Parts: sequence; structure tokens; C-alpha cells
Amino acid sequence: MDPLCCSFTIDYRFPVHFTRGVFALSNPLFADLLRARGFRRLLLALDDGLVARNDALPEVAWRYLESAGLPWSVHVLPGGESAKEGDSAVKRLYRLLEIEGLCRHSCVAAVGGGAFLDVAGFAAATFHRGVGHIRFPSTLLAQADAGVGVKNGVNFSGKKNLIGTFAPPLAVIDDLDFLQTLDPAELRAGLSEAVKVAMIRDAAFFDWIESAAPELRQGKPGAIEKLVRRCAALHVHHIATGGDPFEHGSRRPLDFGHWAAHKLEQMSGFRLRHGEAVAVGIALDSVYAVKTGDLESGALERILALLRNLGLPVYTPELRDTETLLRGLGEFREHLGGDLCVTFPRGIGSAHEVNNVDDALVRAAIGELERR
Repeated sequence: MDPLCCSFTIDYRFPVHFTRGVFALSNPLFADLLRARGFRRLLLALDDGLVARNDALPEVAWRYLESAGLPWSVHVLPGGESAKEGDSAVKRLYRLLEIEGLCRHSCVAAVGGGAFLDVAGFAAATFHRGVGHIRFPSTLLAQADAGVGVKNGVNFSGKKNLIGTFAPPLAVIDDLDFLQTLDPAELRAGLSEAVKVAMIRDAAFFDWIESAAPELRQGKPGAIEKLVRRCAALHVHHIATGGDPFEHGSRRPLDFGHWAAHKLEQMSGFRLRHGEAVAVGIALDSVYAVKTGDLESGALERILALLRNLGLPVYTPELRDTETLLRGLGEFREHLGGDLCVTFPRGIGSAHEVNNVDDALVRAAIGELERR
């Protein structure tokens, strides 16, 4: 008998806004978004790490939402990578969503770092099979990369993002003022994702990062804003035009440097920030690419020099545990299934995917980084 065939297309659209003082009463951006959507209820979740640096934020947000006239509540919740371990943070958010009476015509607005947005986005995507969510990335790494994507997830069984969903936000709002209160080390860590996307997508952007490295390392607002905007534009362009926004295939082109980074984070007990681990992953894969003949040595010197000039690491002692690190390749393949597919550079601004990684060359690359 002939099967029945059901075919339909869903149109996803979400804006990425850039602003300052998003909860100032004089700034209508968020209020206008809420009114345009006609939500029945709103739960605003604030990352406790952000609140620790901005202790007036809950009251400022409370007053802003009160002026918007929408049924709402404000909650300060645990953030940071530890919030993604296990299910306690997600369950806590589920309970709040139930207590506050959120329905499918409601919205979760999450303000915080990438890990916090992951937890809130996962909870929103699975509560009532999906309520709307709006992201307010508050770290450089989140504003430039993780927070403008369509993925969210939590860690499980010692594996990063093993559980999660693809759930595009209704909107992303980058409030650049949040970056001014970041710890300098946290700000520097976010620069690695800019180096990553420039290396595989935009040679001119890489050139600019090189020239602006002193200002970026010092957190100069003008340079940081330009970097955030370009990173977000490259990220959104890939999602919209790459042909596989929900990663049904095996390619993960924007995850250059990440197969090692994810494992190194776990191996360090998350002593390494994500951005720091990505910097080491970029360095490792770049040295590997020289050894395979895909990257010129001159390009490698520029890459390593730039990472150092930005205050980022190119080596960590965890690399010495090579056997554990190499298990990260299997976990990386397992995450998507199918063939292993890892992005490596072919030059600054150019990349390609490979399906086999030579363990001996990885060990040699680690040895070179240690000698350097």
C-alpha cells in the first residue's frame, strides 16, 4: 500500500538587536518586542553571576517590566558551567515555570552567560513542548557566538551538551553595557570565538583582530562592539545560509577547535573557561594542519602570536593526557553520528572538513605546543 506523505515547512525568523541599557525606562526595545508578541506571561531569569557584578539589575529589570504592563516575574538563578551539570537547574526552572503559570503563549527571557542561556533555552524548549524564549547574552563569548545560535543543551554522563534541543529564540538582544562589568579574564576568553570564526570564514576580519589586539585585550568598548557585531553577523549568516541549521548531517563547521576544547574543559574540571579551551583547541588543530600540509607555517605563527597577544593560552597541562584527550574525537563524532567530521584550517579565512584524524600527528602537535 502506498504510504501517506506529510510535508511542511516552518519559517524561522529572529532578529539580533544591539543596544545599551536595555532595561533603562527610556529604552523601548524590549517592551516593544513584548507588546508585539502579545505574551500572556513573562518569566525573566537572571544569571546570578551577572547579578553579582550588577547588584541593582533585579530592581532595574523589575521597574522596567512594571512599566511595560505585562504579567511577569523576575528570578535570579545559578549560572556558569556548573549549572549545566545534572538536571537540578533545569528542574528548578521547570518548577518556576509551572508555579508562575506559563503556557505556550508565554515567554522565558534569559539574561546571562552562554551556559545560563543553554539551561534556560532547554527548559523553555521542553516545557509544554516549547514556550517562547528571548536571549540576552551577557558575556563576550555569548554575545559573539553561543547566544546568537539556535542550540541549547546540558551536560550529562560527563559529556558536554549530550542532552539538548534546537530551538531558535524569538529574538536575541545584545546589551553591550553588560560587557563593561565582566572580569578581564572572562572578557579575554570570549575573544577566542572571534579568532575561530575569522580563521575559517573571514581573512579580513582576522587581519583586523590582529591590528586591534591591544584594544581588544584591554576591553576598549569601540573595538569590542565592532568584534561582537562582526562575529554575530558571521554566525547568523552561517545558520541562515549553511543549509543545515539543525545539524541533521555530520558537519559542524563553526566548531573549529572544539573537539579538543570540549574534552579539555571536562579534563580540567572546568578550571579552563570555554573560551580558553577553544584557544588551545585552535592552536592544536592549527599545528596539526601544518603537519598535514594544509596550513603554511607562516600562517601558524600568526595564529599563535594572535592568541598570545589577546591573552589567550595555546597550551594546557591537560594535553599531556593524550589518551583521554583523543577520546574526545569519538565523543565529537558520537554527538552528530555518522562519520567523524572535523573542521581544520587550510589558510587564514579558509577551512575544510576531514573524516579521519591521525592520532600520531595529534601527539606530535601536542609535543610541539609543549616545546613552544
